[in-house]
Amino acid sequence: MVKVTVDERSPRMIWVLDRNDRRIVTFNLTPGRTVYGERTLLINGIEYRYWDPFRSKLAAALHKGLTVFPFHENTRVLYLGASTGTTVSHVSDIVGDKGVVFAVEFAPRVANELIDRCGKYRSNVITIVESARWPERYSGVFGKADVVYCDIAQPDQTPIAMKNCRIYMKKEGYLFLIIKSRSIDVAKKPSQIFDEEEDKLRSGGYYILERIELSPFDKDHAFVVAKVKE
Repeated sequence: MVKVTVDERSPRMIWVLDRNDRRIVTFNLTPGRTVYGERTLLINGIEYRYWDPFRSKLAAALHKGLTVFPFHENTRVLYLGASTGTTVSHVSDIVGDKGVVFAVEFAPRVANELIDRCGKYRSNVITIVESARWPERYSGVFGKADVVYCDIAQPDQTPIAMKNCRIYMKKEGYLFLIIKSRSIDVAKKPSQIFDEEEDKLRSGGYYILERIELSPFDKDHAFVVAKVKE
């Protein structure tokens, strides 16, 4: 017997208790089609997709208690470092047909896989093959984003995220930044790097809403949510 609880932050995201294992499922925007081999579940005749926290840092953050979650049925998301679309697809489920995910991926081979998995079947996913380092080169982005989500492996990932926010994020928008300590400096303790990257955000005019370290799902990663000071 599976027990279900609708997450109050989004009716398209549900927590299920299956054999004492608490998991997240999202409303499948493309019923009958999965993205990365994930399991599906029917609830009242509606298909949902299991969201694997070991393959998605956003799911990992939710499992570790993330409280700020501004993803709704009409949210506009600029997603930097979209990869093959695992997290993108679940965000796509949540924002629905009235929302949009601008998925930025630099590697052409990976971007092609993203298109094959998501872009061809999800009308709310717009793939942009470009480096997040050069946001002024993006084509296909229209309007401002409610959320800028940054998951890139670069030493200067925080300045890159802030540059994208300056161009594309709404004044009241949110920055979701995954700090990958080993991509920044392998010689320093991850906690020191997390503190230093937060200081960069503060110096850039942001205040920190949440910081969650993602172990055991992702070692040496921190998930930071920030907003621009008014």
